[in-house]
Amino acid sequence: MDNNLAIIVLAAGQGTRMKSATPKILHPLAGAPIIAHVLATARALDAAHVVAVVRHERDLVAQAIESELPGTVIVDQDEIPGTGRAVEQAVDALPADFAGDVLVLNGDVPLLNASTLSELLERHRADGLAASVLSARYDDPSGYGRIVRAADGAFDRIVEQKDATEDELAIDEVNAGVYAFGANALRDQLANLTTENAQGEKYLTDVIEHLRAAGSEVKARPVSKSWLVAGINDRAQLSETAARLNALIVRGWQLNGVTIEDPATTWIDLAVRIEPDVTIRPGTQLKGATAIATGAVVGPDTTLVDCEIGANAEVKRTDGTLAVIGPGASVGPFAYLRPGTVLDAAGKIGTFVETKNAHIGEGSKVPHLSYVGDTEIGVGSNIGAGSITANYDGVNKHRTTIGSHVRTGSHGVFVAPVTIGDGAYTGAGTVVRKDVPAGALAVNVAPQRNLDGWVLTHREGTKAAEAAEAAKTAETSAEAEGDRQGDEQGQD
Repeated sequence: MDNNLAIIVLAAGQGTRMKSATPKILHPLAGAPIIAHVLATARALDAAHVVAVVRHERDLVAQAIESELPGTVIVDQDEIPGTGRAVEQAVDALPADFAGDVLVLNGDVPLLNASTLSELLERHRADGLAASVLSARYDDPSGYGRIVRAADGAFDRIVEQKDATEDELAIDEVNAGVYAFGANALRDQLANLTTENAQGEKYLTDVIEHLRAAGSEVKARPVSKSWLVAGINDRAQLSETAARLNALIVRGWQLNGVTIEDPATTWIDLAVRIEPDVTIRPGTQLKGATAIATGAVVGPDTTLVDCEIGANAEVKRTDGTLAVIGPGASVGPFAYLRPGTVLDAAGKIGTFVETKNAHIGEGSKVPHLSYVGDTEIGVGSNIGAGSITANYDGVNKHRTTIGSHVRTGSHGVFVAPVTIGDGAYTGAGTVVRKDVPAGALAVNVAPQRNLDGWVLTHREGTKAAEAAEAAKTAETSAEAEGDRQGDEQGQD
């Protein structure tokens, strides 16, 4: 732990430009709230103290912060607006004798990494500065405060855009809103802040001005890439940041031995884990805590949320949540795996199959057009096309148990609770309402009845009736011709 470091995270803003009932910093980014990325960076820096300042949707934001970084001190910003006031309150929450460095971060700047901040702190400490300002260079700096430097390149001041001269507006280096302060110097100057300005706020940038006026040394250090300090204010910026972060995640997995055929259409959350020699095909989304073992092939057009995919398994055109797919198993295309699905090694869930809370044993197959819910299937069984486990009686859910090496006919219905014994068979179209003993054949016996002429009588004038009439006429003509030929042969 760095006992000489305290981190303040500013998280009080409303984020009105998001136009959302959800607080801005709680919008998801790569599977985690925006604020979680900032807190992850704070965790990586291993500061002795982390303080978060909250206000808008206070309880929701505080809960998210505590969940992401337990032990964070939560401070409620009062009615006095401004970043200067937020930092002032946060500093008051630090131990009175803390004399280390204070790093100020923004809760809506998620891509700023620990290595960049570590370098900032290292240089800040090595130079013995009162404050360090992180800056960035933009082709279009509109809207940002500019970093004004002296002729020798030394930091001079920060000027807000509304106060800048034409020459200052041409400056492309801007204030990123991230600062490192000596704690004592910060405390001294926070006491001098006022709200006597056009906005009626306490500005944190005024601390920099006061430090410079007092003769303290301040430096501004540009980041290597401007997107590191890009903030999120609206949904357009959120999507831009998401695309940037996803590109970094995808590239990281590619460099770790994962084949990703189309990075542009592949989205991977931060918590996902992928082993080498996995192949990810186009149009795939890997979300939550999904884990994929070596040799597996996932996609195309597949979304997996909190799923486990075994080695050498294949999952294509599938939507899955909280499912476990065993080694060498096959899923899809067009499969729907709901929570609780477990497919053991070498098993198969095929085309247009929906599963839920179902355990399908090793080598067992549900190849196509079936629903398997609240079901246990043994090893080596085959479920015929169009089968349904009828698990709901209108009030309660019930389980179906199908043994090992069972063969069920197509279009079967298993009315739960029901058990099919090992090695049993069921006939096509069978509705199974009672247990089937091991090795038995279950069939529903009902004689087929053909009602001759029914269509001509009850569907007169339809295409079906016309076709039936034509077929009857042709049949009658064929019979007549056969009789005629028979008579001629008899005469001969």
